[in-house]
Amino acid sequence: MTYIEESLSSGEKIEALFPLHWFARVPMYLWLVLAIPTLGLTLILALYEYLKLKHLEQGVTNKRVILKRGIISRNTEEMKLQSIETVEIEQGIGGRMFGYGTVKITGRGISDVTFKGIDDPMQVKRDIESVSNPLG
Repeated sequence: MTYIEESLSSGEKIEALFPLHWFARVPMYLWLVLAIPTLGLTLILALYEYLKLKHLEQGVTNKRVILKRGIISRNTEEMKLQSIETVEIEQGIGGRMFGYGTVKITGRGISDVTFKGIDDPMQVKRDIESVSNPLG
């Protein structure tokens, strides 16, 4: 069971989970390729990258936006949907060409949740906005 599933409150349901783009796995593959000339020394780094990606959860429920990171420890960033002020997309040239980017959700005060390396950031923005503003 994932953290997002475990943390659901009464009446809360998952609306969307946001996968990483395949570009997010490139560092892991580079460390694997470098394992050949380094006689396997970089395999530990490849394993770390794999575990880091495996234990990353990003999603939206009908009550909040959730970002969870951590292999052994757990670091979460959560924001209630009522607190959301803006949902912004950051995409460079490569992101526009290959369909990945960063989605930054800004809330009241100084809080924000940032999904980096997300696949199809425009769809993520639409998913979050459709849940946080069901009438608009």
